Amino acid sequence: MPIDLKSLSYDELQETMKDLGEKAFRGKQLYEWMHVHLARSYEDMTNIPKSLKEKLMQQAEYTSLTVEDCQISAIDGTRKYLFALADGNMVESVLMHYKHGNSVCISSQVGCKMGCRFCASTLDGWLRNLTPGEMLDQIYAIQHDTGERVSNVVVMGTGEPMDNFDNIVKFIHMLSDEHGLNISQRNITVSTCGLVPRILQLADLNLSITLALSLHASNQEKRAALMPIANAFEIHEVLDACRTYFDKTGRRVSFEYSLVAGVNDSEEDARELSELIGDMNCHVNLIPVNPIKERDYVSSTHDAVLRFKNRLEKNGINVTIRREMGRDIDGACGQLRRKHLERKD
Repeated sequence: MPIDLKSLSYDELQETMKDLGEKAFRGKQLYEWMHVHLARSYEDMTNIPKSLKEKLMQQAEYTSLTVEDCQISAIDGTRKYLFALADGNMVESVLMHYKHGNSVCISSQVGCKMGCRFCASTLDGWLRNLTPGEMLDQIYAIQHDTGERVSNVVVMGTGEPMDNFDNIVKFIHMLSDEHGLNISQRNITVSTCGLVPRILQLADLNLSITLALSLHASNQEKRAALMPIANAFEIHEVLDACRTYFDKTGRRVSFEYSLVAGVNDSEEDARELSELIGDMNCHVNLIPVNPIKERDYVSSTHDAVLRFKNRLEKNGINVTIRREMGRDIDGACGQLRRKHLERKD
């Protein structure tokens, strides 16, 4: 197996250089080129000797994603990227501009096996996990393309991050490493549809990241209808794991709640949700669902969203309505990749 250069930590890269008969400081140089200067190839590395570059070309893989497509919203400048991986697979990432800085939403897998009913990511199934280097390079390629610094990272694109646990944890450590982009863990959010054992495992690592649970329902029956994972992990079991996460890390949990007209947006749903999470230190993100043509789900009306928000706030729950970014492009997870696959067929 060739060495996966961009997935090696700072210390691992220095050890690898010694294993290759090089001085350890070459590892420091390479790490800086990849994770600070965001070099797209060995050619960009001006102080690396030609002999070492040739050795690496033979023995290592250099992850450098190719922009296959980029849609730019005329409304808010949101950029939706379709990246080609070295094996020909495609993943999506989104760059969003906020007052507090640039936020990038990345994918953690090629496809997804979780089967959530309202999500385009899952329609073609799961193919493989992304490596730490492939996750990092989504951010690096966007920063290289725009020339703008990324300050916030959300792992909420295609895939279930907790299903790629070891690679996600290494990605977080490398992204927040002082030798790399050095993005604060407090500015990193990782989502999950509710893999309880992995949430508990993450809690034990005592990271400073935000955990976001895709909740999307106010009771077990509705959640199971929308999200097959609820058949494996009952809603109260998932919420107990989130409580444990807060108790161990001190980081409040964020709940993602996609509002689907006539499905989970009623007064009764808002009341049930308030009872379900009212005792927790949490934040609720209300998301008007992004319609996809393969499903007949319709986004809740603006009035219904406001009514839902007001009911939660009256019950003392911290809540925001997520700004709809890039609505005029293929904004929802999986849409751009799916359109590309359909064109190839």
